[in-house]
Amino acid sequence: MVEGQAYWDTQAATYDRATAWIEPRLLAPAREWVAQRVRGRTLEVAAGTGANLPYLQGRYDELVVSDSSGAMLAEARGRARDLGVEVTAVQADASRLPWPDAHFDTVVCTFALCCVPDEVVVLRELARVVHPQGAVLLADHVESSAWLGRLVQRGLDVAGRRHGEHHRRRPLLRLSEAGLTAVEHTAGRYRLVERVAACRA
Repeated sequence: MVEGQAYWDTQAATYDRATAWIEPRLLAPAREWVAQRVRGRTLEVAAGTGANLPYLQGRYDELVVSDSSGAMLAEARGRARDLGVEVTAVQADASRLPWPDAHFDTVVCTFALCCVPDEVVVLRELARVVHPQGAVLLADHVESSAWLGRLVQRGLDVAGRRHGEHHRRRPLLRLSEAGLTAVEHTAGRYRLVERVAACRA
């Protein structure tokens, strides 16, 4: 994780510019879908630069944002200040979250399970810190339903191997290994992005 953390530290200042084209076309609809299902005390894991904050504001009682990258977290704090929203920012590894069991009503993780060494380990942590009646909300780019999309993703996996990026994962299919069960899921065209609402099994 240290290597990955160092990589994301170097990406923090330019990340929003680098994703500016894809953000409104693929990512923003999924962020809105996730935000509509948020309630209560909420944790966002691997929050990055805080791109979810404009969608989340006003939908929670308390919001904690975490990321393993201190530089990414600094960007998220700045976005929160610009929006005038109060958040608690905590630097934390998604695979070892520093909160007790059943601490949050909602746990959010978007476009991050593709970048961790083991998505099931992270999913187990999300399941651990959410209340038994709470929700784990996910969105990620996943293995496409189109053969051409899968071909491109294989190439992206090779190119991104150095930084631990995986474009063909499907967290939906790994939920049971983490003690979670899907209560709602949907995907965009060609299943480039998949959204999942889950609860503890």
